[in-house]
Amino acid sequence: MNYEIFGQTVPAVELTLDAGETVFTQSGGMSWQTDGFEMGTNTRGGFLKGLGRAFAGESMFMANYTSMRDGSKIGFASTVPGTIVPVDASRDPLVIQKGAFLCAETTVELNTILTKKAGAGFFGGEGFILQSLGGTGMAFLEVDGDAVVRELAPGEVLKVDTGNVVAFSPSVNYEIETVKGLGNIVLGGEGLFLTKLTGPGKVIVQTMNVAEFAQHIATLIPAKG
Repeated sequence: MNYEIFGQTVPAVELTLDAGETVFTQSGGMSWQTDGFEMGTNTRGGFLKGLGRAFAGESMFMANYTSMRDGSKIGFASTVPGTIVPVDASRDPLVIQKGAFLCAETTVELNTILTKKAGAGFFGGEGFILQSLGGTGMAFLEVDGDAVVRELAPGEVLKVDTGNVVAFSPSVNYEIETVKGLGNIVLGGEGLFLTKLTGPGKVIVQTMNVAEFAQHIATLIPAKG
């Protein structure tokens, strides 16, 4: 499989597959394809795995696209202005937030996992369930805005606004801490909680949180009546 990423505002990745190669995405994730694909839909791993993805905010069902001839092309576009990040799952396994997965080769394993601490689950903005990306092959992540990649040294800490975490290595410790000071909480405008990521390992953050962006746009819409 070969790939090429197009666009800068609302990018897309186009995959070129040989006969017999298959990629999967969430239901409804495909944007275009050339002739020569066969589509199948399933829960990918059984009902319980599908149900776990649904709790993580993803589709319960996955769409599989199998190329029936060499050189078939298929495109997957991001849903908001942002960036598409390619990941080699065999070299770079990651824990990813809900909504970050775009598409992958079928040799990639996408599983739901529980956050280790209840505080992270209640207040982390991503719920108790995140997703692990492993196995072998290429996967592609959808990032809101631009992607910023940091390699944390052992014990190095990065504190991130809730909702701006995209992915991190399994070796990175993930927890939630409260913003200190009543005045900061009431007047700071940054919310009550920050995500604390402690190295070693890779961290990917995004420069835009689409939920906060949507809330900002809503405040600019004139009220009716």
